Formats: sequence, structure tokens, C-alpha cells
Amino acid sequence: MAYFRRVSTTAVFLHKQLLISSRRWHNSSAFGNMDELYNKVFVNGELVEKSATFPVYNPYNNEVVGRSADCDTKDAEEAIEVAKNAFKSWKKTTAKERHNILKNWHTLMMEHQRELAETITAENGKVIKEAMDEVAYAASFLEWLAEESRRTYGMTIPSNAQSKRFVTIQQPIGVATMITPWNTPMAMVTRKAGAAIAAGCSVVLKPSEETPFSSLALAKLSVEAGLPPGVFNVLPVSRANTPMVGKVFCESPHVAAISFTGSTDVGKLLLRQSADTVKKVMLELGGHAPFVVFNSADLDKAVSGTMASKYRYGGQTCISPNRMYIQADIHDQYVMKLSEAVKAQLVAGDPKQSTTSHGPMINEKALEKVQAHVNDAVKHGATVVCGGKRSGNAYEPTILTDVTAAMLIAQEETFGPVVPIIKFDTEEDLMSMVNNCSVGLAGYMYSNDVSQCWRISEQIEVGMVGINEGAMNSCECPFGGVKESGLGREGSVYGVEEFMETKYLCWGV
Repeated sequence: MAYFRRVSTTAVFLHKQLLISSRRWHNSSAFGNMDELYNKVFVNGELVEKSATFPVYNPYNNEVVGRSADCDTKDAEEAIEVAKNAFKSWKKTTAKERHNILKNWHTLMMEHQRELAETITAENGKVIKEAMDEVAYAASFLEWLAEESRRTYGMTIPSNAQSKRFVTIQQPIGVATMITPWNTPMAMVTRKAGAAIAAGCSVVLKPSEETPFSSLALAKLSVEAGLPPGVFNVLPVSRANTPMVGKVFCESPHVAAISFTGSTDVGKLLLRQSADTVKKVMLELGGHAPFVVFNSADLDKAVSGTMASKYRYGGQTCISPNRMYIQADIHDQYVMKLSEAVKAQLVAGDPKQSTTSHGPMINEKALEKVQAHVNDAVKHGATVVCGGKRSGNAYEPTILTDVTAAMLIAQEETFGPVVPIIKFDTEEDLMSMVNNCSVGLAGYMYSNDVSQCWRISEQIEVGMVGINEGAMNSCECPFGGVKESGLGREGSVYGVEEFMETKYLCWGV
């Protein structure tokens, strides 16, 4: 593939800045069928056709959405070389220039919100309302990171000698490779790549094989926004080729950083593979979030928070609650109210329809895992309050009571629409269960006792806590976990910092 065009990225940048106000996506309907994204990779500012392909399936009806380009190690090496060359000029751009491009990208995303949402729904089965929300959430990172790009401050340090002056400056780390997941296929792209680009880095990104077209759609918009060729590159890769491409990402001496969202096992593998080149590694890995409701809690709020956090995208999010701890005195009332809410609010069906609030699981393997967890729980004494079985490619919204810590569902992340309820009596009983876990991404607690809120939120071993709130995601706030849930933070003031190095300058005067 002809990736290596001789291009002055600075000239392209200035030219596009002159045209951006009048340019618009000339064929918005292309998002509806995504035809122009099929069989394509995005390298050096262009969609390039590739003969090797693999099918992408619609999770709702198993139909083929389209065929995606299938990149290999050679493609990865070439894209990294392109990004390395682009970095030479991109790192010299001013923060104001990067700010303007990211703001343009944000604007274009919101102008094409519906088309982008339809792309998400076609690929991963997310109901259209939630897909629309994801596009807005994804775009918010570009807006936030555009602003943060102008705040990468250095420091003046008081000297210990009259003849010296100490200062620090922030500089982009270099080429960053990224591997993004299927469950938030646009938000993870903007949260990661947006931060790196804001810092002055160039990016080579491999989207999930389940959702390649979402990333390619964003890549096309980046051209419209004025991003110079080679700064952002997208390589779709089949499941068969992913381990080999991932290894290139980790072992290439031209890559300075790698960012990954996915399973803990894969994250550990990438960390090991990156060791020989001492890369900066950012990992957002598995979660097994506890959700605690104390006797003093507002039960209506707790139920609303459960619905928002657990049943969003059918429980297929990394911060979805997986262990529900309900204090004994309010246990029965909470179960009754939650059951009523599930039956009244969740409507299964075609995710393209605006009336649908509960869509399919991503694939057959995901369905099998959820069913295995439910079967194991029932086998060991759990009671099915509602749901408990699959319905086509979806899994029924499910509530289980009489769950114990020994059951599989209390030990592993389910990634499905199942609420396993564990009754507890005291804070001491609770904490012995909550922190008995190797991961710690997010946690939730509901209580009207302020002292208890502080006490528990400080003791719980996670990176993020929702206190009387079930929807905690925000571009302004740091996202990340502790223990085996990962390394580093995304979003907030820390997101750009992850892609920058601090350089100390000692002046003799």
C-alpha cells in the first residue's frame, strides 16, 4: 500500500484550517450503510483498500454488516513508520493549533451524531439512544482535551544556588499505539487518541475486530477536522491476526507508549511484551464492581442508580456493577422495587428502534458466559427473581437473590444484564467481601449517612466511587483503577499528562 506519500504536514494543516469552515461531509448517508469504510484501513490521512478482509456481524440478527480490512504485521510496521514521520512535524505544532483541530473534530462528530450512532448500533448492538449518548460522550473528550492541550504547563523551581535556575517543560512522548474495545468503540478512541494528539503525539490504533467501522468513521472525520496525514492511523485486524499485530505494537523500538482497554489477562501479556523496550504502558482492564446499599439509603435513588449502571448496554461495560451488597433491613424492599423497575422500564427488541431499551449481547460467547454464571448460581442455591435465560441473541434482564460469595458470579466479571444480590448485616461483614478481589476499577455505594459515605469510599479498594450516583462517567474526571484493573488514568487533567514527558532544564546564570 502506498502509505509513504511525501507530504508537508504543516502545509496540509494550514490549508485545511483555511477550508474547514466551509467543508462538510458531502455524503452523510454513507454513515448509514458505511460502504466507503468496507475493506479499508486509514493510514497517512487516507482510506486505503486492502484485499485481505474479514466479516463484521450485527449482534442483533447475525447478518454481515460488511467486510473489514484485515491488517497484518507488515501493515503495523508501515503504519508505525508513517506515525513516526508525522510526529516529527506534529510535535512542533502549537497548542493553539492542536486545540483548533480537536475542536473541529468535536463539532463534526456532533453534526453527524445520528450517523455515527447508527454505525455503533450496527456493529455492537447498542440501542440507538445509548449509541447517541456515546457519540456525545466521545465528542466531549475531544472538546475537553482540546482545552487541556493549552494547559500542559511546566514549572519554575526555586533554586538552591544563586548561579542556577531550575525549570521543567512538558514534551510529547512520541508514537503511541492503542488497542480499543468493542463496548464503547468511539468513546475509547477519543479518550485515548484525543489525549495523545492533544499532547503532540501521533497514533496507530487497532480497534476491536467486532467494531472496526466506528473507528474508521472517526478517522474520516479527523481529515475533515484538519488533522495532518499520519498523525492518526487506524488498522482493523481480525482476531486471528491480533496477537501478532499487538506484539509489533509492544516490541517496536519506534513506539514510545501503548494504551489498552480490555481483559486483565491480555493487559498482563502486553505489559510483559513491552518490557524489553521500556514503554510507557497505560492499561484499563477488568472490573468487578461492588454496588452497596445501606439501610439509610434512599431506595428509589438506589434502584434508579442500579438501572443506570447495571443495565446500560446490557451490563456490557467495565464499570457495570457485578456484586450487589444490600443491607439486611432493606433487602426485601430493594429487591421488590428493582424487580418492578426492570419489568416497567426495560423493553427488548431491535436496537435500531427508539422504543428499545435492551438489546443483544455482543456474541454467542458472551451469552454462554452469562448463562454459565446464572446456572452455577442457581445450582448452588440462588433464586431467580426475574429473567434467567436468553432470548434470541439477548439475555433477559435478570435478578438473583440468595447469592453467596462462593458462587462463580460473585468471583468473576459477568459482563451481562444480571444483578446478583448478596445480603449483609454489618460494615465489617461487607468490607471483608468487597475488598476480597484482585481487581478494583469502580464501586458504588448508597447511604444517607455522610460519615459512612466518607468511611466506605475511602476503604473500598477501587479507582472510582459513585456515592449515591450510578452514572459517574465524565470527560472532566479521571478514569482508571487499582490492583489488577490497570495502570494510569484517562480523561481529566491527567489524560494528556500520560502522553507527555517532564524535562528538567538547569540554567547556569
